[in-house]
Amino acid sequence: MIAEYGHFQDAIEESKQISSFTSTQTSKFPSTAVFENLRDKMPSAVAVATTAPTPAVNKYVVVGPTNKRYTPATNKLPDSLVLSARNVEKQEFDPARHLNIIPPKKILRMADIGLEGVGISDTAVSEPFSLWTEDAVKQMRAEIFSEAMLENCQVSSSFASNMVRGYNAKLAPFIHKAFYSPELLEAVSAIAGIDLVPAFEHEVGHCNISFNEKKPTQAELEKIGEDGDSEAFAWHRDSFPFVCVTMLSDCRDMIGGETVIRTGDGSTMKTRGPTMGTAVVMQGRYIEHMALKSFGGGERISIITPFRPKSPFARDDTVLTTVRSISRQDALFHDYAEYRMRNLKARVDRQLELIEKGRRHGGRFDVEGARAWLSEQQEYIESMLTEIFDYEN
Repeated sequence: MIAEYGHFQDAIEESKQISSFTSTQTSKFPSTAVFENLRDKMPSAVAVATTAPTPAVNKYVVVGPTNKRYTPATNKLPDSLVLSARNVEKQEFDPARHLNIIPPKKILRMADIGLEGVGISDTAVSEPFSLWTEDAVKQMRAEIFSEAMLENCQVSSSFASNMVRGYNAKLAPFIHKAFYSPELLEAVSAIAGIDLVPAFEHEVGHCNISFNEKKPTQAELEKIGEDGDSEAFAWHRDSFPFVCVTMLSDCRDMIGGETVIRTGDGSTMKTRGPTMGTAVVMQGRYIEHMALKSFGGGERISIITPFRPKSPFARDDTVLTTVRSISRQDALFHDYAEYRMRNLKARVDRQLELIEKGRRHGGRFDVEGARAWLSEQQEYIESMLTEIFDYEN
């Protein structure tokens, strides 16, 4: 290594240091003040948020739906649901009116579920916490069940028969503004223990829709969570580091619907699902989990937005396995490639600055550091080559 100016090594160390959450904007939304204590207690992500994947990650393979291509949903939604959702006066997103943020009382850590050191943060999953007002829920439902959305964005897979996803901000301005709002990002990042942003536009507001008016038999109640017959969504890991899951249905008469996670020793643990207007934040890329079937209550509508590290220097194990076959190729790859290239450009720009600085100060060229940095970027590019291929043809 260089005696005087190890500029490549400096950058590698910098890329490992993902700072604990700090807000870059003073929020005007009163309830965000309650996150001050969460910020103070948040663990540093330095030990786990390296740009190079850790060996533990390789164990956590993501399995996607068995269907290979985008398949529009054929199940007709009840007219009563669609019409009632649309019968709402449209509102512009306003954090003071539409956010009702109360931090979770409990957050499970990765160490609590036997996965210490895995992932990009110590946070495993939060308990449900208040995030949205009733007005916000109505606005999101109105956008999801609009004619244009159902006509263009309703899709099915072997995992779920009815989803609405892959829409842009023009089709759903309220949902996109809400999930990109500084107040929401502050709340989600504080819980996650690391600065996060939505993965990319195409993935904002993925919506799962299911219906079950049937009341469970005693045998079905006993079987919930014990075998595959009780799964609403199969065992899986997410394609993205974190997810924020919001419930848009009234769950008061619902039985079941919990999320089950598999711990490091192979045992399982149930976590309570969100109720209307509440949300759960989970590091789903590294935790195997499934949603249990729900009975009664009629509809079960949840909206899921995935998140990735904000820093371009952070480790990012995002894959497209679970979303490729439920996405139109051009829209998915445009968004994915753009964010990855922006991250790569930021890394290259930073290295160029350090090289120029080293030359100005007359330092020796850091050969070992350069090779280590280049290997990291090679790995990053190779991961993109794995994800980008022509799956529609």
